[in-house]
Amino acid sequence: MLFGMVIVLLVLLELSTPQAVSGPCQCSALQASELRVNCTSQNLREVPHVPVDTMELHLHNNLLTSVPVGYFDTLHNLRMAKLSGNPFHCDCRIQYLSTWLLKNGALVPAMPTCASPHALAGKAITELDDSLFSSCGEGHSCSSVVYNAVLGFMLCALNVVLFWSLQLAKDSTYILGIYEKHAGFEAASLRSRKPKHSGKKRRSSLALLNELERHVPNMEIFPQIIDTLHMKHNIKLKEI
Repeated sequence: MLFGMVIVLLVLLELSTPQAVSGPCQCSALQASELRVNCTSQNLREVPHVPVDTMELHLHNNLLTSVPVGYFDTLHNLRMAKLSGNPFHCDCRIQYLSTWLLKNGALVPAMPTCASPHALAGKAITELDDSLFSSCGEGHSCSSVVYNAVLGFMLCALNVVLFWSLQLAKDSTYILGIYEKHAGFEAASLRSRKPKHSGKKRRSSLALLNELERHVPNMEIFPQIIDTLHMKHNIKLKEI
């Protein structure tokens, strides 16, 4: 029984002590579920991972040159962030911090400044001109160039295939088959040779012959039509 009480006391003591952050930073409780993370003057070159319920974050007087993109996005309880005293290098890598400071400047007691390059030394990060970040993102232009080159090559190949298809269609030979559909009829009597037509009523032979004479083309010019189609349009008529 006594041993069990000792275990419970030890657990309570462990829960009541300030939480620790990996590395040299110290974590202490402000209120319930609110933490202060103190990483002051630890010669940090990278920002440490801190609990999401951090309320105060002390990162001043270190060796930080930038802050990773999205670092503050999960710290929804953050009420104060000290970032001054770090040698921030103001190039494209500082763009995220600049944007965050412009939106959350009230959380920063002392605005951090640029340490480099020399032309921007001592200038507040929130005062950086937008032209500094106008070329940011071009680091990925290589992949964009490759993508555009591949897309352009595919479009050129498609144009070549279309041109080749049109040229092939132009040079192709077309064969028009003419079938004798009414070979089963006698020209003189216009009666079907097929048994199934023997009992059907038909129009008079004279009327049908007159109709055929009106619609049958002049066959004397048919060879000339064939030659013209073949020579000028590469179309061949084949009797089947």
